Amino acid sequence: MRARYGIPLGITAAGAAGLLYAAGFEARSFRLRRVTVPVLPSGMRPLRVLQVSDIHMVGGQRKKQRWLRSLAGLRPDFVINTGDNLSDPEGVPEVLDALGPLMEFPGAYVFGSNDYYGPKLRNPARYLVERIQGRHGLNGNPPAVGAIHNPWEDLRDGFDAAGWLNLTNTRGTLKIEGTSIELTGLDDPHIKRDRYAEVAGGPSGSADFSMGVVHAPYLRVLDSFTADGYPLVLAGHTHGGQLCIPFYGALVTNCDLDTDRVKGLSTHTSEGRTSYLHVSAGCGTNRYTPVRFACPPEATLLTLVGRD
Repeated sequence: MRARYGIPLGITAAGAAGLLYAAGFEARSFRLRRVTVPVLPSGMRPLRVLQVSDIHMVGGQRKKQRWLRSLAGLRPDFVINTGDNLSDPEGVPEVLDALGPLMEFPGAYVFGSNDYYGPKLRNPARYLVERIQGRHGLNGNPPAVGAIHNPWEDLRDGFDAAGWLNLTNTRGTLKIEGTSIELTGLDDPHIKRDRYAEVAGGPSGSADFSMGVVHAPYLRVLDSFTADGYPLVLAGHTHGGQLCIPFYGALVTNCDLDTDRVKGLSTHTSEGRTSYLHVSAGCGTNRYTPVRFACPPEATLLTLVGRD
């Protein structure tokens, strides 16, 4: 009996333990990533940018809400929210409450697909299939049918009322102690809402520093930002792979970005130019897959310093 059933039972027990760890501990083990990026013009004072992403708020997530509120203690120069704030149509009040202290600082935002549409239950193996087939979101897949519409307008109105810039296929400028920061944003490429032609042309030259902001780091978007001369692009969406293999890394990115750049700071090259790319692993999960493994939830404090 031991020879016949010992290994299967052992594998089952290990799998159950891993699932309990991924859902009960790591998915709620919030971290702060700190990154220094040499992108500012020489002589410009450092800037501290807090990036929050992929909150995927579901009602009752008190620990996540407390942690988000605590980030205001970092006193960033400004905040960038790279989308997917919701995973529950009723989650808008809790998102606005959790981000309330951060909205006391200058900031800007773009939306992700889950701000517009509620998640649907799906087989996680489909992400692997879509990666192999090169199909992600609405990029190569048929349009979604029967999607739940989230109250994104309420979320937008709350951010706007706090003074955060809406970067939906547009540009905006923040003034930070006399320094002008030009932000160029796109709507979510994952559901083909990006319209780069409306913001093309690169930095205007009138600001002290310019950067790109988008939810999903699709290559067509990164190519455009980089070719146009933006020194830094911030994105989210990937969840850092969410379920990773220790000492190996992510299996999927849920877009056409390679897994080597699924989270953290890297570079991107297009038409002879190179930009820094920071992809946040985010601090939430889809409500139907509330687990993380070897990929803790996070926010990032980026310190931008001079190139030299």
